[in-house]
Amino acid sequence: MSPTRDRPLALTMGDPAGIGLDITIDAWINRRAWQTPPFILIGDPSALAERARALGHEIAVRETDCAAACAVFDSALPVLPVACASPVHAGLPDSANAGAITGAIETAVRLTMDGAACAIVTNPIAKSVLYDAGFQFPGHTEFLADLGARLTGEPLLPVMMLAGPKLKAVPVTIHIPLKDVPDQLTGDLIYRTCAITVRDLKERFGLVSPRVAVAGLNPHAGENGALGLEDDAVIRPAIERLRAEGVDITGPLPADTMFHDRARATYDVAICMYHDQALIPAKALGFDDSVNVTLGLPFIRTSPDHGTAFSLAGKGIARADSVLAALRLAQELSGNAVRGQS
Repeated sequence: MSPTRDRPLALTMGDPAGIGLDITIDAWINRRAWQTPPFILIGDPSALAERARALGHEIAVRETDCAAACAVFDSALPVLPVACASPVHAGLPDSANAGAITGAIETAVRLTMDGAACAIVTNPIAKSVLYDAGFQFPGHTEFLADLGARLTGEPLLPVMMLAGPKLKAVPVTIHIPLKDVPDQLTGDLIYRTCAITVRDLKERFGLVSPRVAVAGLNPHAGENGALGLEDDAVIRPAIERLRAEGVDITGPLPADTMFHDRARATYDVAICMYHDQALIPAKALGFDDSVNVTLGLPFIRTSPDHGTAFSLAGKGIARADSVLAALRLAQELSGNAVRGQS
């Protein structure tokens, strides 16, 4: 496998009607000042060029492949074409372009699995737009896991992590209604989520002995059963199993006291029981510079931690901080993976 500097990051266009194209353009235009890692956009070059003009930029867009992308990057924004079926209008999503949106993701996975790209960075998608075209997955994360499973022939458990400079947080259950969480939360799921998180923190983030803090499900972590039985009956046995295997792990802890400064200093990652329990503190502590990282996949994937923001698209006011952080983290994790294999 070649060093990461010889292979670009595969950046998907996301929903082209959203801010993905805006922040991609911004990241490339400021590539020298921001030291943007080299990437190749997987998407529609015409939509990209048109968005750049709408934002007041005349940029060089060059259709190419991964092999030439790093050499091209300094003088032109490299694009591997995936054409949209319908004209793209900023702020006006169109389900006719769902095939191009998912096709870009599929292409990025294939390129990364083949070693042509060193990692995947995904611009935001709007699931409702894809659902109108028959998309069968709860979200981006589950779709990526399915693609990885198809290519490897092995079932995969994707683990979402929000990684910021102040907090790394992982929800055990992700895109399900809150009322369904207690039924979906099993000891095996908690165990596997923690085990995958610990493995990837070691292999990709370079932490020798990650410290894990596990949140309870109920207020006060159940208050010894007075506020719910799940913490003692489901969460605690999984923690004890992991501790017996040598994992540095504590919990279940009351979630309301886990995220202040002194508490965060005692652990490297917080394992939370449901989506908002993890994402609210992660975004509150690092909205512009937190990155969505999918663990448990046979490739590295990061993403900005925000959505498509259709109302901002094409107006020149979208911030590129999070996509820049996602690109930088993907490059860093790729470098760690290469060093770990050497």
